[in-house]
Amino acid sequence: MKLGALRKVGHNEEVEVTIPVIITWHNDKSRMVGDFRALNTYTIQEGYPIPRIHETLTQLSKEKFITSMDSLKGFHQNFSTPNTRKLLRIISHCGIYEYLRIPFGIKNAPSHYQRIMNTIFPHELSEGWLIIYIDDIIICSETWQLHLDRLSLGLRKVFQVNMKISLKNCIFGFHELKSLGHVVSGLSLGVDKNMVAAVLLKQMPRNKEELMSFLGFASYYRKQLKYFEIHTRSLYRICDQQTFFEMT
Repeated sequence: MKLGALRKVGHNEEVEVTIPVIITWHNDKSRMVGDFRALNTYTIQEGYPIPRIHETLTQLSKEKFITSMDSLKGFHQNFSTPNTRKLLRIISHCGIYEYLRIPFGIKNAPSHYQRIMNTIFPHELSEGWLIIYIDDIIICSETWQLHLDRLSLGLRKVFQVNMKISLKNCIFGFHELKSLGHVVSGLSLGVDKNMVAAVLLKQMPRNKEELMSFLGFASYYRKQLKYFEIHTRSLYRICDQQTFFEMT
């Protein structure tokens, strides 16, 4: 509420829909969010495209200097429309609260935010030296002086629209960048070792649901995994079968 993202719904206001809240954990920090799964079921998918990750990373791997800026609580920097706010009311032991800004977890939030960001940087995107991936702003250049000039132009746009940036999640003028689960530099495109370590710590899938989750994760790196289709063919076949499956 201090950030202006929520307001408390008055006792005399009519309430038709409320959303339960859940507690999520990220980097040992808890966050209360709305459980919008039921609402998402009835939400029509917005058709605005989000960039293909591999194409974005390939573009970055050709540049020598890279800056990455992260929008601070990106979705909360955009207001929700008055017509949708009655559907964005969460209920807790403290009462009912209404989202005045776009919350995390709703179906079209990423594509909507991508659309907004693209309208802020149209010329930079068309020239190819600035990349937007939802709430990440990436600037890339072949020379240091050119990078400083482009960074100045990018920051000017950020200030013009009063966008807030999370400095602790920014890197400026690096040769190498960890982004979207990969390590990118002007020489190569590889897999983030932390992601590999996380996979090695995972237990073997015990049922179809866990197997499909693992395959979805592995498919994200299919470009870096030689003979991926051959090695996973039998696993996908198990997922397609209508029979019961449980790993022993």
